[in-house]
Amino acid sequence: MTSKSQTNPRKLPQQDRSKFTVDAILTATAHILTAEGYDKASTNRIAERAGISIGSLYQYFPNKASLIAALRDRHVSSMMEVIESKLRDLFDAPIAVVLPEIVKASIAAHAIDPTLHKVLHEQVPRLSGTEMENRMTDLLRSYLAKQCDRIQPQKLDYMVFVIERSIEALTHAAVIECSDLLQDGQLEQEINEMLLSYLTQKLAHLASPTPAY
Repeated sequence: MTSKSQTNPRKLPQQDRSKFTVDAILTATAHILTAEGYDKASTNRIAERAGISIGSLYQYFPNKASLIAALRDRHVSSMMEVIESKLRDLFDAPIAVVLPEIVKASIAAHAIDPTLHKVLHEQVPRLSGTEMENRMTDLLRSYLAKQCDRIQPQKLDYMVFVIERSIEALTHAAVIECSDLLQDGQLEQEINEMLLSYLTQKLAHLASPTPAY
């Protein structure tokens, strides 16, 4: 696992020109990753593709790991913006309304740049921390805790883990590997039914009073 210090950018862009340079670097990184794969994405090739010197690249990113981490974070932020924006006004809605929207938003998020997402998911060595998992976990935990305040923290963690990983794995596979199955909406409905059945049973059990003996 790569340490956090190795994946941090050297400096953050402040002026428009610096931001343009960093954007060009990350765009070049994404192009080489998707066209040629992780092993071909050297800092020299990325600098050449971005039209800058290697010294200029190193002003912002000390190594390849920090470049990939920044690209991953930008991609994840774009995906989570789709999910969070669709759910922002549904936080008080019932589970039967919210869960299908999470699945629909997750499918839309994975479709932003599926080729890049596949490369980052399959070829890039695991980096420390996964922003999307963390943000989805926080989103689900906050919602479920509000829906049923009797859920014990440990049980809530199990539920959130099952739901978050199920949504991520199934929507990722649907978009990246089986996009033709999304055409009629049936697969999306299957995912919704499976997770809704799990959630409603869990919450019903947790909300019911414990019988006295």
